[in-house]
Amino acid sequence: MATSLSHPQRRPPLLRQAIKIRRRRVRDLQDALPPTTQEIEPPSHHFSPEERDLLYEEALYTVLHRLGQPEPNHVTKASELLGYLQEAFQLQPEEHQQMLQRVRELERPVFCLKATVKQAKGILGKDVSGFSDPYCLLGIEQGVGVPGGSPGSRRRQKAVVRHTIPEEQTHRTQVVNQTLNPVWDETFILEFEDITNASFRLDMWDLDTVESVRQKLGELTDLHGLRRIFKEARKDKGQDDFLGNVVLRLQDLHCREDQWYPLEPCTETYPDRGQCHLQFQLIHKRRATAASRSQPSYTVHRHLLQQLVSHEVTQHQAGSTSWDGSLSPQATTILFLHATQKDLSDFHQSMAQWLAYSRLYQSLEFPSSCLLHPITSMEYQWIQGRLKAEQLEELATSFTSLLAYGLSLIRRFRSVFPLSVSDSPSRLQSLLRVLVQMCKMKAFGELCSDSAPLPQLVMEALRTGTVEWFHLKQQHHQPMVQGMLVAGKALLNLVQDVMGDLHQCQRTWNKIFQNVLKIDLFSMAFLELQWLVAKRAQDHTSAVGSPVSPEMGESLFQLYISLKELCQLGPVPLDRDRVLALDSFHRWFQPAIPSWLQKTYSVALERVQRAVQMDKLVPLGELTKHSTSAVDLSTCFAQISHTARQLDWPDPEEAFMITVKFVEDTCRLALVYCSLIKARARELSAGQKDQGQAANMLCVVVNDMEQLRLVIGKLPAQLAWEALEHRVGALLEHGQLQNTLHAQLQGALAGLGHEICTGVRTLAEQLEVGIAKHIQRLVGVKESVLPEDAILPLMKFLEVELCYMNTNLVQENFNSLLTLLWTHTLTVLAEASASQRSSSLASSRLKVALQNLEICFHAEGCGLPPEALHTATFQALQRDLELQAASSRELIQKYFCSRIQQQVETTSEELGAVTVKASYRASEQKLHVELLSASGLRPLDSSGFSDPFVQLTLEPRHEFPELAPRETQKHKKDLHPLFDETFEFLVPAEPCQKDGSCLLLTVLDHDTLGADDLEGEAFLPLRGVPGLTSSEEPSEAPQMRLPLTYPAPNGDPILQLLESRKGDREAQAFVRLRRQRAKQASQHALR
Repeated sequence: MATSLSHPQRRPPLLRQAIKIRRRRVRDLQDALPPTTQEIEPPSHHFSPEERDLLYEEALYTVLHRLGQPEPNHVTKASELLGYLQEAFQLQPEEHQQMLQRVRELERPVFCLKATVKQAKGILGKDVSGFSDPYCLLGIEQGVGVPGGSPGSRRRQKAVVRHTIPEEQTHRTQVVNQTLNPVWDETFILEFEDITNASFRLDMWDLDTVESVRQKLGELTDLHGLRRIFKEARKDKGQDDFLGNVVLRLQDLHCREDQWYPLEPCTETYPDRGQCHLQFQLIHKRRATAASRSQPSYTVHRHLLQQLVSHEVTQHQAGSTSWDGSLSPQATTILFLHATQKDLSDFHQSMAQWLAYSRLYQSLEFPSSCLLHPITSMEYQWIQGRLKAEQLEELATSFTSLLAYGLSLIRRFRSVFPLSVSDSPSRLQSLLRVLVQMCKMKAFGELCSDSAPLPQLVMEALRTGTVEWFHLKQQHHQPMVQGMLVAGKALLNLVQDVMGDLHQCQRTWNKIFQNVLKIDLFSMAFLELQWLVAKRAQDHTSAVGSPVSPEMGESLFQLYISLKELCQLGPVPLDRDRVLALDSFHRWFQPAIPSWLQKTYSVALERVQRAVQMDKLVPLGELTKHSTSAVDLSTCFAQISHTARQLDWPDPEEAFMITVKFVEDTCRLALVYCSLIKARARELSAGQKDQGQAANMLCVVVNDMEQLRLVIGKLPAQLAWEALEHRVGALLEHGQLQNTLHAQLQGALAGLGHEICTGVRTLAEQLEVGIAKHIQRLVGVKESVLPEDAILPLMKFLEVELCYMNTNLVQENFNSLLTLLWTHTLTVLAEASASQRSSSLASSRLKVALQNLEICFHAEGCGLPPEALHTATFQALQRDLELQAASSRELIQKYFCSRIQQQVETTSEELGAVTVKASYRASEQKLHVELLSASGLRPLDSSGFSDPFVQLTLEPRHEFPELAPRETQKHKKDLHPLFDETFEFLVPAEPCQKDGSCLLLTVLDHDTLGADDLEGEAFLPLRGVPGLTSSEEPSEAPQMRLPLTYPAPNGDPILQLLESRKGDREAQAFVRLRRQRAKQASQHALR
């Protein structure tokens, strides 16, 4: 009789070990959860000794009475299967032999062949219509050898069923009318005694009914039909036609067969008679085992499957491997044989597999994916009303049990599926998919119609599990001793665990639940956990009180940062529809802000002092020219900025005040550092005899300050001033941000700049003395020394010193040093130039020195840029030296160049104008000048008129020494004289083409008693005269109207320079003439 499953009284060693490990893990998890949670006790998968003996008997019976050929991948040897069963049921050899002997003594079952005639195709058409009315006769022929071979056996094969098998053992199918492809799908159970000498026989016939000739002629369709009428006329009335047969030896069949067989003829005529589709299954009837007599077949099969799977899983656990769901060949063979012999349908096999696997999954470790196959198979074959009431109840129980167990695993998924095990995500996803597929089954919908939707159940399990997990972590971090610092550390560790869990949910678990069930696990977990964390954080901060000690302030700051990170994990305020418990959590920490700011400044100050004290004022490397303290200071300021960014206080007005404090402390540290580093330099240089070493330290100090200035300049970006300005723009008065933060920053930068300038000025002063000495020596060098050689000592001095400074200073400070030195050098050169104004030789040396110094300080683009070099002082000095270094004749030539330029720029005719034509005939080497007229002259006589005449001179005179001045006729009392006179000058072309060569037209007022008065001067440049630059004779020369000009009233610098050359007669004579003209011009200047 059937027995119910109960807890085992004794278990095999391997099973006991596996179950002990499983239950210990489950018990540990249960102990950690809150006491209100009730764990689901998984159903036992073990059998009592009596149940086990019944199953063992059933399994041995199945192996001993095996029928048919083995399947390709099945075990063929019975001894191997029996040995496997002994191991699977954990029996001792003696007990196994006793059971085996007892089973062998049992009555053998009734052997049957379950034959299903499915259909046929391509059979012969025996009727006049070209079709047949086929049916089949089939049965088992006993005591007959193998068909084929000897002539006797061949004749035996041609015999029909009705002649070889008794009528009571012959079975017949239905007749399918008028077809060549009949479909029957009829099943017959055929018993047999001995499989070795039994054969299956099937004959196919065409049913022939008695019809009149008129009826047959009505069915006639072609000549073949007429031939069949004549053929039927010769045979007996009502005699059926043979269509073909199939003869098979039973011992050649597998336990299950399903294929097409050719229909064999009885004669050689019509060898191709079509095919017949047959299915065979070798089954048992009236099995002698107690289990088969007392329990339903699928129940016995489920128990056997449960036992073998339990053994397979336990074997893998003993070998420290996980079972992948694949049964061993021995287990597969035994289960196949048992299902076949018991004639279990595919649906009942799937149902048995589901019941066994769903029960085992709740107590053993194996993949949940093994449950998908029976679910799919049952769903495909499910027919309502197919199962009995007790079977439906058993199936419903399995659904609810697995659902409850699955939800319990989901509730504890953090511990059941730890991420430390690589396949945990895939196992959880597989479980969810099994539950989803199970809840989608038609059977589940019918048997568990009152069950809530799966997503709702899973969401509730996740919510409960999240709260339980939090309480578990809280108990884990509960401090052993009391104290606020210890409690704060425990709370901080709890928050860190919560963030770690949320990160795991976001990165891993949320994708699984979202893809399978459309459940947002992360949002649910965040909402639950943030509420729990907020309650404990608020209680802790309220208990701290004020004032806050430095140690407690550090603890609160770490907690604040962790809560801030926790809030950043959640949805932004615009994307959520509720207020979170952690909103405005920063207000709980307001009393700790002064402690945080003071701690930040104190730590930074200690680091600065320690860094300066350890600094040896040596550059870190060839490319890094500042010392270690500058690096430490940069790191210190970066840490302050990092603290400010971590704080990121939400309240705009308070955030502004906090930023002001950070900036104030940073600027104060910068100035403290400057004082400390200078003191450190004085300390290290005290007693140093090597001045170079002291200079090195000063360079490092200046570089450290420059590095500090760069770091300070990054404060607006590091502290996000622009974002802060947008936040507090509406709260502050206009310009308040500029007047506070920017004013503090600019004050600190100005102080640093002053310190840097002071250091660079000190370095520059050491070099300025040497530069001044070399310039003074340059002036006093002997006249025989060339200027290029005279400046070599100065250039070598600068090369050595500037190279040294470039090596020891950063680029910014080196450029500042160059600027100071360049300004000083220009000043020294200007003083030397003024003292050597009358010496063209000394001025020439100074000119060459200025040119080389410009190249030196520019350094091919690596030094000062051109705009920094070409200052007003430089340009004035360059002009002065250019003039001072020139000879007297060169100066005279420059003077006329300037007067020609003045002539070009003059457009006003207030002094009058002269009209002239000029051309040059190269063939005659003559300059041809036609003085046409003058106009608009000023009246210089008392009568209100003038007596004008024009003096023509080729200038400068040293270029045209042999050409005397020419004069026009004097015109009485005429302010617009018409001269119309022609002059020719015999002069080569070369001097006319030089810069400054010109025709000077001096308009004078003739006085009889005194010196002639000056009306004005006009300068005609000779190099532009037609015919001078080409070999062709010029055509008609154009008229040129030249406005009259006066000499400069304030004195010309060139004339002043020429005047200073007292020993140069030519220069003195030129100056006297030009001074005379200037004096005359000043007497008649316009008012």
